[in-house]
Amino acid sequence: MRREWPYLLVLVLAFFGIAFTSVTRARMTIYWVALAPLIGLICVVTRWREIAASGERARLIWTQVLHWGAVVLAMQLMFVTGVERMMNAGAGGLAELTLLALGTFTAGVHIAAWRICLVGLILGAGVPGIAWLEQSALLLALAGLVVAALVAPFLWHRRKQRTQEP
Repeated sequence: MRREWPYLLVLVLAFFGIAFTSVTRARMTIYWVALAPLIGLICVVTRWREIAASGERARLIWTQVLHWGAVVLAMQLMFVTGVERMMNAGAGGLAELTLLALGTFTAGVHIAAWRICLVGLILGAGVPGIAWLEQSALLLALAGLVVAALVAPFLWHRRKQRTQEP
């Protein structure tokens, strides 16, 4: 489990960013720009121990810097004035997550790290999932209320029985 914490951290941070953007409708460009190099750093750390030659390590760093620099540049291009006016904060957040997912997956392919590829695939799968959740929020809230209304009497009855037992 200790080896997986960086990948779980990336997933948690990415989905936190999307949830925060969806709820507040605020632009989080700095957040996404900071998250991309963090993933790049995780890519370098993932392969570092497996590479012995210093030339290969320098190549690894250089390719990750270029790769994640391109991802950050693509994110910045989405917020050029004309493009920014064409989408709301929710759509911008999903577009940024899509870029982050693509960047993560391709970084994993380049360094031959299946866990990084898996994180990219999960992030990519999260895009339509989050879009569906946003559209279905009222339906999900109603379903949650129905479940709570059905479960609450049983829990209340169970609690009442426990307090009456000698």
